[in-house]
Amino acid sequence: MNQALTTLLDLLDLEQIEENIFRGTSRPSLVPRVFGGQVAAQALVAAGRTVPADRIAHSLHSYFLRTGDTSAPIVYSVDRIRDGRSFTTRRVVAVQHGQPIFHLSASFQTYEDGLDHQVAMPSAPDPESLPTAAESLPAYREIFRDPGTVERLIETREAVDLRYATTPPWGSVGEPVEPRSQVWFRTAGKLDSADPLLHTCLATYVSDMTLLDSVLLAHGRGGWAVGDVVGASLDHAMWFHRPFRADEWLLYDQESPSAAAGRGLGQARIWTQDGRLAVTVIQEGVVRVPRA
Repeated sequence: MNQALTTLLDLLDLEQIEENIFRGTSRPSLVPRVFGGQVAAQALVAAGRTVPADRIAHSLHSYFLRTGDTSAPIVYSVDRIRDGRSFTTRRVVAVQHGQPIFHLSASFQTYEDGLDHQVAMPSAPDPESLPTAAESLPAYREIFRDPGTVERLIETREAVDLRYATTPPWGSVGEPVEPRSQVWFRTAGKLDSADPLLHTCLATYVSDMTLLDSVLLAHGRGGWAVGDVVGASLDHAMWFHRPFRADEWLLYDQESPSAAAGRGLGQARIWTQDGRLAVTVIQEGVVRVPRA
């Protein structure tokens, strides 16, 4: 386990400052605001800390309300809405400088047997055959508006090994292609813990990294790194279907069915390497073309 992954795990280990109230810190972001995947993962940690250990998260629904400040702590207030015989519901509000910046509702369930089916996993190249971020990103240095972007992007991939199975948005600038993207990811090191909440929160963290790539691909846009699009997450929803480990390869298969009115929609499925459908994700974000 490298230092970057240790730092990420520390970010998810929130400080409890009162009953139902937790505090988290932030890591530097590629953009001047708190990374959305971080605040979503931390909010889910806060919710999970108030739930019996035999109940695992099966869904979350969230809204990004305000830009987060990376230099200030984030306070997470948990509302214990319901504790039923099978399901537990929690609502979490993340607050900075006296203002809510994020809202999450999460539901947890005790395990039970039931109907079981899934669609087939899409084809994808073996993750070990794909280049790492450090190997692939330098080839795009001239495309990025800031040459230092390469190093910053590589740094964000030090905790999570994320490898593109398809061309990233900055690799097809000016050439619209099918609005679909695939990446493999896993933590950059094995995790000692088998706690489902930790692995679920790590997947939540990663899920916000690339989901809107497919929107950009449909229009031949490279995104913030290229400077041809301004964007931010608006809402984020996830459904956790089957157990998985975040330190084992997971395929993130993403597509965009629509973009309109300054917003783009991304939907995705996360698969284990042996073909089990683990998670479904849907996100809408602001996607604006900068004015000349």
